Amino acid sequence: MTTNINPRLTQVFRFVRCSYADGVAELVYAFDHGEELIERVTFPHAPAVPASHQAAFDEALKLLHLIAGVSYYKAGVPPRIEVAGGPLDDATANLLDALYLHGLAEFAYRNGLDLRGRIAFPRGGAAKPEAKALSLPHRTLVPIGGGKDSLVAVEAIKSISGEATAVWVGNSPLIAACAERTGLPTLNIERELAPGLFELNRLGAWNGHIPVTAVNSAILAVAAILYGFDSIAFANERSASAATLEYDGQLVNHQWSKGYTFEALLGDWLHQHVAADLHYCSLLRPYAELAVTRTFAKLTPYFDAFSSCNRNFKILGPKPADRWCGQCPKCHFVFLALAPFLAKPRLLSIFGRNLLDDENLASGFDALLEYQDHKPFECVGEGAEARAAMYALSQRSEWQEDALVARFRSEILPQLDEKELAIEPWLQPSPEHRIPERLQAALAFFE
Repeated sequence: MTTNINPRLTQVFRFVRCSYADGVAELVYAFDHGEELIERVTFPHAPAVPASHQAAFDEALKLLHLIAGVSYYKAGVPPRIEVAGGPLDDATANLLDALYLHGLAEFAYRNGLDLRGRIAFPRGGAAKPEAKALSLPHRTLVPIGGGKDSLVAVEAIKSISGEATAVWVGNSPLIAACAERTGLPTLNIERELAPGLFELNRLGAWNGHIPVTAVNSAILAVAAILYGFDSIAFANERSASAATLEYDGQLVNHQWSKGYTFEALLGDWLHQHVAADLHYCSLLRPYAELAVTRTFAKLTPYFDAFSSCNRNFKILGPKPADRWCGQCPKCHFVFLALAPFLAKPRLLSIFGRNLLDDENLASGFDALLEYQDHKPFECVGEGAEARAAMYALSQRSEWQEDALVARFRSEILPQLDEKELAIEPWLQPSPEHRIPERLQAALAFFE
């Protein structure tokens, strides 16, 4: 239980302390001088931290404490932030200021808040000496989310016989089944939010989207040092860097912590503060969503196991009866993105229905196309690539009579420039990525 106070009325958010023992990290926070909010992250079968890795482990743990605090800070967004141990070095403060401002931009937009000028981590601490290489084993942690992207990343690494472990945070049975299907060793890390957070919500806390990928990234940085991995390879495509909308002069991106800017900030920070040979990257960064779905369309063994439907992964609330609810933006986008690359009967067998032949879903697909609406606040591709996918279907006889494809042809297509609707440019890689040299051969998997 927490002090019976509305967190919106508090003045200070405090990073109280963090500790680690016997595979459990405790992360402690508080508002003003209220009762402590204690989060626990459990690393199963954790080995002892080697003395040579202790300093790196401590730095990674401190960063986890600072990043995971975003789940609690947003409950009150008080005007002052205090960090136990004093001010941070500038590189750490810069990383956190950017993460909290941009990672909470959607939260702020939906709640009518402006966090610009409000988020200021204490800075001015002594710069840290450059981290040394730890001779970490050439092994990769591959986060599994249950959807197509992480499975493509797994198969790309397997294609070069890379040593990898499928890792996930939380207790989703669907993710566990996907991880098992990969055939890789698995690592399931448990994150237990402070129970007091739910009490704060009852008392009137601000609520909304947080940059959960950043939190999971920080957890995996700790895991990499603890278990011995030299790389963390997420499956975030270049489409994740595109903003959802612009509001009052600020870009709002639902996927900011999946974007390239955050990847570069955190990757550089880990090299500087934790280990020169610890690499944080996205294996899919050169590719747009459509290029990823084209590759996934060849991975038939996963068709009966994967799901990108976010209703499967809610902390609270009902889950869909099967793996696809058919109503959410993720279902709509994955269906649309796979359609140009899969035989129609095969796609319908995966989803159990034809989402493009349901007039009731018109507004959902309109948002994906950025037609009369902005892109949904979900992890979906850019509006232009959704339009390219729909255009490709509109040129194929087997799709033309479906309700939403026919509507696209008659109502939306006349307003577009067909020269800008080609699907091929979305299938070409970008040179912008941070993939370490030893994993770059895996990019051939996409050719």
